[in-house]
Amino acid sequence: MTLNKVMLIGNLTRDPETRSTAQGQTVTTFGIATSRQWTDPSGAKKEKTEFHNIVAWGKLAEICQQYLLKGRKVFIEGRLQTREWTGDDGNKRSKTEIVTENMIMLDRSGQPNPQPAGTQPQPGPSEASVPIARENDDEIKADDIPF
Repeated sequence: MTLNKVMLIGNLTRDPETRSTAQGQTVTTFGIATSRQWTDPSGAKKEKTEFHNIVAWGKLAEICQQYLLKGRKVFIEGRLQTREWTGDDGNKRSKTEIVTENMIMLDRSGQPNPQPAGTQPQPGPSEASVPIARENDDEIKADDIPF
């Protein structure tokens, strides 16, 4: 038996970017940052931030594009995947990403993306009523989203 499962809570480091594959599949990518804090043996407080590349597909990709913005707090559940390719310069490259299967928006802002420049997000639903977006959901309708 094997397990490839990742769960993260962090803040988006950039706005989501969406594109379509040659087969017409929607894919959205974005980054999140997670931090941990500890005290070293000498008593000094330390902090380390990790940056993660996130990939969402299909309906989940569309929801991420519509509702997530840089700085927003999000829960991501998914699996690790490493892609390898040869760059234009002939060098082999690789990138490890988290392919998201579930996403939960954790902040209170429920405004769709994009938001007019210079405006503040309007208060949205409480965290308890924020919908959970799943990769395998058959169809998510606008009426299903409570904001």
